[in-house]
Amino acid sequence: MNKNDYTIRLEEKNDYRAVENLVRESFWNVYKPGCSEHYVIHVLRDDPAFIQELDFVMEQDGSLIGQNMFMKTIIEADDGRVIDVLTMGPIGITPELKRQGYGKTLLDYSLEKATEMRFGAVLFEGNIGFYGKSGFDYASKFGIRYHDLPADADASFFLCKELIPGYLDGITGVYQTPQGYYVNDEDVEKFDKDFPPKEKLKLPGQIFG
Repeated sequence: MNKNDYTIRLEEKNDYRAVENLVRESFWNVYKPGCSEHYVIHVLRDDPAFIQELDFVMEQDGSLIGQNMFMKTIIEADDGRVIDVLTMGPIGITPELKRQGYGKTLLDYSLEKATEMRFGAVLFEGNIGFYGKSGFDYASKFGIRYHDLPADADASFFLCKELIPGYLDGITGVYQTPQGYYVNDEDVEKFDKDFPPKEKLKLPGQIFG
């Protein structure tokens, strides 16, 4: 990756469909046959928890190659407090440029901007092998539990990064995923019909059927 061959900027309205198509290409058949992330981002832009100032796209030679976005959410602390935090994603890089450093570059830039806005912590679902390189750790180490997950279940997918050191000190509680991330399969199918046809494949490693 050449540090001079890309730019990162805020998403604009005239980017929306191109970004949705980028997200669709990035996530297609990754976690399940087809994907829903392109519809999720379409819905989240109108959600009150959406942070327009943290909605980024990455460009190379005038073409979109990546995107990331953030949402406001909360931890319901065991002592009754409500702790404001962020969640993140979908974050995606165009398939032909994956594993070349662009994703980490976009991620680190996004986190830097969220830090500048004085947000305290980011929690979300991801792979520690990738996100650990940008300072994420298991949320369980911070005393934060994933909503509706049994106590004995594997929570290694649930990650956390403090943007303000010590922000979560003395806090234990339950993280809540913003409702906007939960979309109806029928709505996804209807939305997807406006995009070029793609074959849904059941592949090894997919975590959803």
